[in-house]
Amino acid sequence: MTAPIVRFAPSPTGRIHIGNARTALLNYLFAKRAGGQFILRYDDTDLERSTREFADGIAIDIAWLGIKPDQTIRQSERFDLYHAAADRLRSMGRLYPCYETEDELERKRKRQAARHLPPVYDRAALKLTAEEKAAFEAEGRTPHWRFQLEDRSVEWTDLVRGPSHVDSASLSDPVLIRADGSYLYTLPSVVDDIERGVTHVIRGEDHVTNTGVQIQIFEALSGRSPQFGHHNLLTNASGEGLSKRLGHFSIASLREADREPMAVASLAVLVGSSEAVRAVSTLDELGALVDLARLSRAPAKFDEHELDGLNAKLLHQTDYATVASRLAGLGIAGGEPFWLAVRGNLSVLSDAAQWATMLAGPIARPDGLDAAFLTAALALLPAEPWDHETWGRWTAEVKEATGRKGKDLFMPLRLALTGLEHGPELKFLLPLIGEAKARERLTSV
Repeated sequence: MTAPIVRFAPSPTGRIHIGNARTALLNYLFAKRAGGQFILRYDDTDLERSTREFADGIAIDIAWLGIKPDQTIRQSERFDLYHAAADRLRSMGRLYPCYETEDELERKRKRQAARHLPPVYDRAALKLTAEEKAAFEAEGRTPHWRFQLEDRSVEWTDLVRGPSHVDSASLSDPVLIRADGSYLYTLPSVVDDIERGVTHVIRGEDHVTNTGVQIQIFEALSGRSPQFGHHNLLTNASGEGLSKRLGHFSIASLREADREPMAVASLAVLVGSSEAVRAVSTLDELGALVDLARLSRAPAKFDEHELDGLNAKLLHQTDYATVASRLAGLGIAGGEPFWLAVRGNLSVLSDAAQWATMLAGPIARPDGLDAAFLTAALALLPAEPWDHETWGRWTAEVKEATGRKGKDLFMPLRLALTGLEHGPELKFLLPLIGEAKARERLTSV
């Protein structure tokens, strides 16, 4: 198979959410597993709503997920290509001018609804004479332009859904160019896919009907179309659709909440697939698990609580080298011994700061600790050097000397040394606290 070329085509009219990221990741993993290319294409023909700030934000978001585009293009810089394609379609008789206003089209739809007919455009504009067109233009009307669909079933083998078809006879001829001369999504998307040699278009199942339209445009302009795959969509835990406008699970918000990018990527990709959802450490590993043909057809729920669990599991298995620079950025010292001591108790990476603060001191301890017991324990505290065996040897001696065991033995020592009832294993923490601080904390109760 020729190395695939795929594209992710967000509109920079807002920040992407987890559903958009699912599409980006499925494309990226599909291409990279086969040695292909991933194109980031900004669909920014809506010049009023698209901003460079949003485009830059999208680039930051996908980079955070580990996606590295091979090419980046902007539709706002490619209008000459779209004009040329529109002229070709006009010369073929496939792109025709229509002069109805929005109010007139709405009245047509209402009449059709009253007669229990589908709201399909009646192609009245094809019957206009040259004189009638001239009269409309003399009124000051400028046409919008529709692509004339062939009244046939468009069929393709979907990468996700298998054999698929759309009956074009049931659709309105789509508007490709508005009356103000601006382009809707459909034509620029096809033109860019042809010009960049896109081989596979992987996107949400809400585009299935649009694919039936686009395949006809592909065939008109180039004679063939890419392969298509339409994946199931993500919802929130309640089953509601995600909205970029409402900011549902934006990648920026997940990053600001200190989620791990691979936890987010793992859940976004594996939920609603044949693979069990689990924390995956690298995109290469995640890509090996993805099979588009085995994605569920049902919507997949993105549950933030499930993400919390994945995030913790991922941190618990993360090695020090992976997080060293991030810990340094948080001002957390202690190196690998510190990380190995605390990672099993983290929900998010920034939780490490509370353990660093505890080690540095001072700490607040509850009242009522048994001073006599702690004095006895202090007397048996060995001199440094300490290692991971020190805690076990020391508490065994304290147990023998005091007769205490279980919670009665360990909890007063934990409270005295850390000020907390729960936390990382003390066999790892004790060497980090050090003899001087340990003696001070056992003495000052």
